[in-house]
Amino acid sequence: MIGEPAQPGAKKYVLFDVDGTLIDAVDNQRRVWRVWAERYGLDPGEVYQVALRTRPMETFAQVAPDRDPQECLAALHELEDEDVRSGVYAAFDGASELLDALPPESWALVTSNYEHRVRGRFARTGLPVPSIIVDAASVEEGKPSPVPYLLAAKRLGADPQDCLVIEDAPSGVRSALRAGMTVWGVNAPVAVDGVHRHFGSLREAIRDILAVTSGTRPHEPRGSAAVE
Repeated sequence: MIGEPAQPGAKKYVLFDVDGTLIDAVDNQRRVWRVWAERYGLDPGEVYQVALRTRPMETFAQVAPDRDPQECLAALHELEDEDVRSGVYAAFDGASELLDALPPESWALVTSNYEHRVRGRFARTGLPVPSIIVDAASVEEGKPSPVPYLLAAKRLGADPQDCLVIEDAPSGVRSALRAGMTVWGVNAPVAVDGVHRHFGSLREAIRDILAVTSGTRPHEPRGSAAVE
């Protein structure tokens, strides 16, 4: 079955996206982009819709083509750093329980954000931090390129086919699929195209994620989005 990592008996690894997967940061992201858009006299709603689909530099090129992109990026980073210090964050239900239960050195974070912000958010929410974090500064090509997930596997000493990726966003799902990994989607009412299994919440996926890392077969709940 394609819904679980290959090579029975091999050590399994779990690679997590962060925002939207482990930490609920939607309101924070929307607020940061709203303040940024208002600073440049742009419509916040329109800017946010573009930002959801593109990386920041691509967003600037579309919504503020007459502005210096480096200046735009500096302003965005300033707002994001302030949000990490003063914003309200929450981990998704079950995130702490899951990460605490995973064997050390068996999991990593793969994020389009920057490591210092991830560490700040994890400190705010009490989540444990793994030894390996692949962030925006780690790679020249971000999601949906396979590069971030392949780098995480390399740093873990894992083969891509032995990695289970937990994602919530289409770009991250495409990135992991292109890396040749098994991908499970969480925290969305409907499955993202391409995922091997879909869970409405992170909490619902905990038992099966832990089953994969312990070498046992995940259960097949009725109505799951497993792909045969």
